[in-house]
Amino acid sequence: MLACDGLGVSVAGRPLVRDFSARFEPGQFIAVLGRNGVGKTLTLHTLAGLRPPAHGRVSLDGRELAAWPRRELARRLSLLPQSTEDPFPTTALETVLIGRHPHLGFWQWEGPEDHARADAALAAVDLGGLGGRELDSLSGGERRRLAVATLLAQDPAVCLLDEPTNHLDPGHQLAVLELFRARAHAGGVVLASLHDATLAARFADRALLLHGDGSWLLGDCAQVLRPGSLSGLYGSPVAELDYRGRRVFVGA
Repeated sequence: MLACDGLGVSVAGRPLVRDFSARFEPGQFIAVLGRNGVGKTLTLHTLAGLRPPAHGRVSLDGRELAAWPRRELARRLSLLPQSTEDPFPTTALETVLIGRHPHLGFWQWEGPEDHARADAALAAVDLGGLGGRELDSLSGGERRRLAVATLLAQDPAVCLLDEPTNHLDPGHQLAVLELFRARAHAGGVVLASLHDATLAARFADRALLLHGDGSWLLGDCAQVLRPGSLSGLYGSPVAELDYRGRRVFVGA
């Protein structure tokens, strides 16, 4: 279980999230929504232990993140950043194998099981057979799916995803979110920042709305994702439609 108690997230002295307390239980997919600059990325980075909270604490299984050995924490929790950089020439398979490093000992090379997991992760994101491709030969969408595959190979219990649908076409957006919904329903915890309330309503169990002034709202998607709350969140009218039994949100 990932938990935060009285969490505060600030930047340059400006409070973005104030007194946030929540328990993210196994089996949950939580969508994080809000305008640009309200602190979605900084909140995910704080929950990942990459930056200290302004106040409060974050814990995993009752143990503060700072108390976890980094390698052990990396076996349990992973962050998919909003963008990735690849400073060295490498192949798709070699990149995905980086996700196996927390599971290896010092000076230990990847074995057959690690390669099998990497191949399975590539296949899961529709990159099967492209393991030998150089990174600079991949499109932006393919590289985004490669980052997802690296996280899948890491096999964490908690997945923190910063705009996982970046650069993806509609079909691959649905496929990637379906992968993480399946991980949540299999007992994992998934928090994903999204810009599409329709996708959040389709795949998430709960939604966290960040307003950027310290206030926030967390609850079941059925109650939280409403035209009124979303209109206030985005500062623009939002309407809800029904399409074949699915909730669809559009600008009004």
